[in-house]
Amino acid sequence: MTKDWYAWHADYDQPDSALSRRVAEVRHRIRAALDAAPAGPLRVISLCAGQGHDLIPVLAGHPRRDDVTARLVEQDPRNAEVARRAAAEAGLPGVEVVVGDAALTDRYADLVPAHLVLVCGVFGNIVDADIRATVRHCAALCATGGTVCWTRHRREPDLVPTICGWFAAEGFEPVAVSSPAAGVGVGVHRFTGTPRPLQTGATMFQFVGYDDLTQH
Repeated sequence: MTKDWYAWHADYDQPDSALSRRVAEVRHRIRAALDAAPAGPLRVISLCAGQGHDLIPVLAGHPRRDDVTARLVEQDPRNAEVARRAAAEAGLPGVEVVVGDAALTDRYADLVPAHLVLVCGVFGNIVDADIRATVRHCAALCATGGTVCWTRHRREPDLVPTICGWFAAEGFEPVAVSSPAAGVGVGVHRFTGTPRPLQTGATMFQFVGYDDLTQH
């Protein structure tokens, strides 16, 4: 059965859910990244953005809100419409919500390298080789000194330490990685290298879904 990713978002409203705890940590890290960002215009991209719960509530109350040009890419038009409505209600004209495949590099060509790259809800739903490929692409998506915020469950086999190694290999330094005891995996890495040219026409990953991954 195909997962209903619109219904999946209901767990955000459950205070004791893992998803609720995860988004609280992600928002904390987004806020810190915006606080530390350089003066001037800021570019933000969000892959598989869902209903925009990670970014939009933070931007709505952040002093840098008017400096941000953001693109949220989401496959499900129902989720995209929720995000679009939330951005409008928060008075964030700089936030664009695009319906489409977030894995396509061309979706971001005019906004990279970005100061903040959100890859939340992705790494737990794609195969390991695609995680590695996406981390490699992050070195083109992210500006020097910019931040990538990503998530991955800490269940066994716990791939988070390996993912951290992949980021290090691409010129990223760790800012924060939640512990297995936290029950949710949120990672933040800062790019210290020089962005490589974005590969046009590339597909970074195939979104498989956690349920399908664990059945094989």
